[in-house]
Amino acid sequence: MKARIVVTLKTGVLDPQGKAIEAALKSLGIDDVSGVRQGKVFDLDIASDDRAQAEATLKAACEKLLANTVVENYTIEIA
Repeated sequence: MKARIVVTLKTGVLDPQGKAIEAALKSLGIDDVSGVRQGKVFDLDIASDDRAQAEATLKAACEKLLANTVVENYTIEIA
């Protein structure tokens, strides 16, 4: 199975990297962009045919390593 995990900052958490990207876009003449927030994407292969087990494994990976759940949210998509 293939999976994608998207990790983003929670609403209300300051995003200095997003602000820097927004400023860089504006300096390149791309003025119609605002509210830039950055995140991370992980694409994984899961060696399981059991969707529930795969979801549990991916959730454990997020909780233990891939996301800082104090300031980040994550979503799991399984194809």
